[in-house]
Amino acid sequence: MTSFLSPFLRRLPSFRPPRSLSFSSISTMGTHTVRTGERLAKLRELMKKNENDVNVYVVPSEDQHGSEYIAECDERRAFISGFNGSAGCAIITLDKALMFTDGRYFLQAGQQLDENWTLMKQGLPDVPTWQEYLTGHLEASSRIGIDATLISAENSSNLSKNLEKTKSSIVSLSTNLVDTVWGTQRPLRPKNPIFHLDEKYSGESHSSKLARVRKHFVTLSEKDQSTPPKPVPQVLILTALDDIAWLFNLRGSDIAYNPVFFSYAVVHLAEGGKAILFIQRDGIESSVLDELHQKLGDEIEIRDYGTVWDYLKTLSKDANLNLTESQVAIPTTASLAVSEAVGGNLVSRIASPISQLKAVKNETETEGFRQSHIRDGVALARYFAWLEERLQAVEDGKAKELTEWEGSEKLEEFRSEQALFKGLSFPTISSTGPNGAIIHYQPDPKDCAVIKQSQIYLCDSGAQFLDGTTDVTRTWHFGTPTDEEKRAATRVLQGHIAIDTAVFPSGTTGYIIDSWARRALWKDGLDYRHGTGHGVGHFLNVHEGPHGVGTRISCNETPLKVGMTVSNEPGYYADGKFGIRIEDVVIVKGVKTPNNFGEKGYLGFERLTMCPIQTKLLDKKLLSADEVQWLNDYHAEVWQKVSPLLKNDERALKWLEKECKAI
Repeated sequence: MTSFLSPFLRRLPSFRPPRSLSFSSISTMGTHTVRTGERLAKLRELMKKNENDVNVYVVPSEDQHGSEYIAECDERRAFISGFNGSAGCAIITLDKALMFTDGRYFLQAGQQLDENWTLMKQGLPDVPTWQEYLTGHLEASSRIGIDATLISAENSSNLSKNLEKTKSSIVSLSTNLVDTVWGTQRPLRPKNPIFHLDEKYSGESHSSKLARVRKHFVTLSEKDQSTPPKPVPQVLILTALDDIAWLFNLRGSDIAYNPVFFSYAVVHLAEGGKAILFIQRDGIESSVLDELHQKLGDEIEIRDYGTVWDYLKTLSKDANLNLTESQVAIPTTASLAVSEAVGGNLVSRIASPISQLKAVKNETETEGFRQSHIRDGVALARYFAWLEERLQAVEDGKAKELTEWEGSEKLEEFRSEQALFKGLSFPTISSTGPNGAIIHYQPDPKDCAVIKQSQIYLCDSGAQFLDGTTDVTRTWHFGTPTDEEKRAATRVLQGHIAIDTAVFPSGTTGYIIDSWARRALWKDGLDYRHGTGHGVGHFLNVHEGPHGVGTRISCNETPLKVGMTVSNEPGYYADGKFGIRIEDVVIVKGVKTPNNFGEKGYLGFERLTMCPIQTKLLDKKLLSADEVQWLNDYHAEVWQKVSPLLKNDERALKWLEKECKAI
C-alpha cells in the first residue's frame, strides 16, 4: 500500500465491516464527481460572518489526533470538496477553491473534483505546497481561518512566522465551519468496544513500556550537554491513536481498518507517577470497563474522553508538579489546541518517543509478523488460483464476468478463514487495466470494471491479524502480456530486488536507499510518484512512522534500525493503460560482512511476504543471473512455507507449484 509517505481510500457505505472486527465504515465516492457549489456557497457565507470574519479557510485531511486514517465523521475535506483521497488540503477563499495533493492522487482528484475546484499538483515544477500558497499567493493582511484542533502546533507556529511578511494572520475559530455546513447529516463519532491485546502477541506489558518511556527522558537529561541544561519534562501528552494503543496494549475499531480507539493519554514521568487514559467510557459496557481496569491495574487512571481539555488546563495549576517553562512534552504532531490548553510557554515540542519505540519490533512481534505473513500467503494463493480459474469460466458460450469488487470480496473471504484474522488493513485495491494506473484506486461495487484476461490485474491488499499486519501487492496477467508490459514489470522487479538484497551501514536512512528501487526504471526513463516504503504496525496501522523509504526529507530523519518493518514497493503506472507494483513487507536485520568499516555494523532486510511473483509477466533477457537466482530462491521459500498449509486445496496447491517453478 503506497505512501508518500501516506494513505489510502476509504471504504464505501455499502462495504460491510470486516468479518471479524467491526471497524466503523468510512464513506467514499468512488471516482465520481460530487457537486460542491452549494456547500462552498454556505461555507463562504459563514466565513464572512462577523464572529468569523476570515477571507481564507483551511480544511486539512487529519482529525484532531493528527491521524492519517480518519473516521467518517472527520471526513471534512472529502465532504466539502468531493475528493476522498487520504492526503490533501483544501484552501477556500471568497472566490477560489484549491485542492493540494500529491502524485498518488492526481488522476483520482481530477475525476472527483468538480468545476468549482482547482487541482494543485504538489511536487510538480512551480506548484506550491498549501503552506507556500498561504504565505506567498494571498493578498496582504489576509485572515486565515482554522480549526485549532486540526492543525499541529508545529505547523501553526511555522506558518505564523512566515505570514508576518504579508501581515496576514491565523485565526482560530470557535467552531468548525465545515461541520456547520454539514449539519445534522454529519455522522456520529464511533464508540466501539476496546479490548486488551494479550502479551503473548505484544511481547511486552504496558508497565514495561511505561518504564521505557520514563527511562527515555532520564537518558535524554543525562546526555544533555547544553548550558544551562534544558528543562526536564515532567509530563508527556500523547495524542496519536496508534501510539496510545501500543503503549497500553489496547486495541479498538473506531477507525476503519485500523485497530485504534479515540483517546488521549497523559503520562507523569516521575518514577511511580500515574498515567491517565482518556477514552469514550459512555460507549463501553461496564463489564468491559471492569476488565480494562483489571488489565491496566492501579497505575492507569481511566477518564472520559471529553474531559481531557479541562484536565490539560489544570496542569499549570498543579502544585505537586509545580511546572516551569518547557516541562510538558507534546509530540510535534499534537494540535495547536492541545498546546494552547496547556499553555504555550509550558510546552516542549518533541518527536514522539512512542513512535520511535513502537517502530522497533520485539522478538514476539517479529515472529508474529513471520507467521501472519505465511497465513496471509495461504489466503493469497487460494485467491489467485481461484481467480485464474474463474476468469476462464464460460457460461452460455460466453466468458463469465467477474468485477473488480467481486474479486476483492472473494479475497477477503479467503483471508477471513485464516487463524487470528481480525479484518482488513485497508480497502483492497483490486484494479484491472487502466484502473491500475490510479495508484490508490478502490472499486465501487455498483460501478467498477470487469476483470479481463487481456489486461494487467493489480491487487494491493492486506489484513489485520492478532499477531501481525500484512500489506502485499502483486501484478498478474492472465492472458498474453505485451512487450511494453513485460519490460515495465521486469524493471519494477529489478528495483524490488535491489531493495530486498540491500546491505548498508548502520545509521543509513530510507532516503539514501530509495534511489536503488528506481535505478532500473530510470534506465528506461520511467519512475513512480510515491514512496518506496513505509513502516508497518504490529496489529496496528498499516502505515507507521517515523521511518520510511522515499524522496521526502522526512525519510532522511530516522535511520533504519534492526526490528523496523518497512514495505518494499516500487511501481510503474502508464496513465490510461495499466499499473504495475510489486510489494513485500520486510524487516531490518543485522548482516555479517567480511569487514566492518567504521565499526558501524551493517544491516539488510528479512523478507516476510510469501506470495509468488508472476514470471510470465517478466522479460528474462533483462534479468541478471543474480536476479534470476533471487527469484528462484524466493519462490522455493514460498513453496516450502506455504504449500504444507494448502494440502486441502488441490487447486491452490497446483497453482502455487506452477507459479513457484524455477525459470
